[in-house]
Amino acid sequence: MTATPNSIFRLRKHADYQRVYKASRKQFAKQMTYFFAQRPLLGADGTPLRDADASSPRVGLTVGKVMGKAVDRNRIKRRMREAVRKNLSKLSTPVDVILHPRRSVIDLDFATLEREVATVFRAIQKAAQRLPRAEQLPRAEQLPGDNAGSQSSATPL
Repeated sequence: MTATPNSIFRLRKHADYQRVYKASRKQFAKQMTYFFAQRPLLGADGTPLRDADASSPRVGLTVGKVMGKAVDRNRIKRRMREAVRKNLSKLSTPVDVILHPRRSVIDLDFATLEREVATVFRAIQKAAQRLPRAEQLPRAEQLPGDNAGSQSSATPL
C-alpha cells in the first residue's frame, strides 16, 4: 500500500494518540478542543522513529459516538480533514496534534471551520516554537503512570 501525500500527515497509531494525550493538556477553541505534543526524534529504545518525514506535523481526529450516528460522524471527519489539509502549511514544526470537534461543526459554514482550524494551528505553532525540542524521552516520561510490571490495555510502543 503506497502512502498518499495526505496520509503522511495523519496520526494513526493508538500509542501515538496516547502519547499526545499524556504529554499535553486539553486546549479549547470555539468549535473544538485540541491536544498537541512535540514529536521526539528518537523512540523509547533509542532508535529513530518510523515516520516517513520526521520534520512534518501529523494530525489526528477523534469523533466519538456521542457526536451522532455514523453518517454524521463521517461527515464531521470529512469536513475536518479538508479544513486540516488546507491549513496544514501553517504548522512547520514536528508536532502531533489531535483535534476533537464539537457537534456544531456539522452545521458550521466551511469558511468558518477553516478559519477555526487555521487559528488553532497558528496557536500550536506559536506554542511549539517556545518549547525545546526533545531528543529522546525516557519511557517513564513518555507514558507517565504506566508501571513496567503491570498489564495494560494500551498498545505497547
